[in-house]
Amino acid sequence: MFAIDQSDKTPLYAQLERAIRLAIATGRLRVGDRLPTVRQLAVELRLNANTVAKVYSELERAGVLETRRGVGTFVRESRESRPSVDGDHDREGRLARLADRFLDESAALGFSADEAIGFLRVRWIDRKREQSDA
Repeated sequence: MFAIDQSDKTPLYAQLERAIRLAIATGRLRVGDRLPTVRQLAVELRLNANTVAKVYSELERAGVLETRRGVGTFVRESRESRPSVDGDHDREGRLARLADRFLDESAALGFSADEAIGFLRVRWIDRKREQSDA
């Protein structure tokens, strides 16, 4: 389910966290989906169980995952994705998720956050120029 590159200089826990976030951002994991147990994932990816537990714990603190004792670890619905009283979604929350998805997918392509943001800035300038030329 998740790819870890042992030869990559990125720490293994960071690769796993990025892979989980990317799976959620791209829809391979959806709200309510159950993740493998720490032990299962550690064996599957050939990682130390403490590394997997650390990632799950950090993602739980970030509100991405939730652990139900005796049941498992699940993708959690973000507060930003819940409709407000009037039925409209929080714009800033949606933008934050879009930014996270952009950064996660850029990282999966091998770009640093600085490179991705720089590209986005240049692309924005190009689009402004294209619109003014039209």
